[in-house]
Amino acid sequence: METLHTIARALNVKTSQLLAEDLPERERHNRPEPLNLRDLRIALTPPVALAAPTTALAPTGDEPDIHRLRRETRDAALLYPAGRYESLAAALPALVRAADAAVAYHADGEERRQALFARAEVLGLVGRYLNQIPQFDIAHVAVRGAIADAREADDVVTVAAMARTLCFVLLRTGRFDEAESVAIDAMDLVEPRITGADPDRYAVWGSMAMEAAAAAIRNNRPQEARDYRRAASVAAAAIGHEHQYGLPGADGFGPLTAAMKSLEDAMIIGDAQAVVRRVEEEEALTSRAWKRLGSPAKNDRNRFALDVACTHVRTGDPARAEEELVRLCRVAPTWLDQQNMAAYTWEEVAAKRKRTLTPEMREVGRHLGVIG
Repeated sequence: METLHTIARALNVKTSQLLAEDLPERERHNRPEPLNLRDLRIALTPPVALAAPTTALAPTGDEPDIHRLRRETRDAALLYPAGRYESLAAALPALVRAADAAVAYHADGEERRQALFARAEVLGLVGRYLNQIPQFDIAHVAVRGAIADAREADDVVTVAAMARTLCFVLLRTGRFDEAESVAIDAMDLVEPRITGADPDRYAVWGSMAMEAAAAAIRNNRPQEARDYRRAASVAAAAIGHEHQYGLPGADGFGPLTAAMKSLEDAMIIGDAQAVVRRVEEEEALTSRAWKRLGSPAKNDRNRFALDVACTHVRTGDPARAEEELVRLCRVAPTWLDQQNMAAYTWEEVAAKRKRTLTPEMREVGRHLGVIG
């Protein structure tokens, strides 16, 4: 994608115009479809009933405990930033089934609204997990369901927050125009129209501005990306600190997150020197700011560190890049394993290093699968 973006800049066209409609590669006979997500796929995509019931079915069994469901969802969400993906995968199918049962049991009223909201939380967590590992198609199924439930529950802030995960999926599958469009719609939905509005609303609005910027810069629309980044900065300043906006497993938003994410723009256009300069000079990216404003979400911190590692190797300092990769492999091994940029950065470090690789760096390479 980085190469396509460079070509798009030279041709002065959108990156999305260069994405080919190629047929997928044929699966080899010794690479069967993995079945390790079978239980989650069954829970998330059950067979469709072929005959519609002639009458509405009355609820059966005990009334589902929605408060317990939401508590268990939040407990499971703690596994996501901790990188305990196998444990999360094991917990999610039961949560999906419990959420489906709650929605089926309550036909109307406040109880149904609460059941819909609970299922939106579950499906939103499923979508974030599947996007991370990555299983994009089924992640799309989950987040579409989450948005539909939040919309029926008439919770516009949750609708917009769930749309952020949809933007993640669209970005990672090269659907930049759609990602920007979804982000703009979400911003319109929750725009804070008065000073002193709910911090959740500011946080979601600013988060969606960041996603719009991420889509625009990748799609060779730098001016639009700058406009969206300014909007995100306004929202971050209105909050004044890092803010976690309620949804299980959701990333936070604030001045530090906005500053870290804005570095991606310089990375996309290939200006590694600008990233190094900003990391060294911007107050919002110093350790003092972290102590004063609060810590960004763990995944955002890890991504920032990986971006910094990439810029160091591209500005002639592979030793510092190596330090970051070794540290990330120690503190976030499961997360790092899912990052293509980590493997690319490791290969660049190995190619530019004048001395033999250290044992620690060899261990990182084995973890990433770039050496045996």
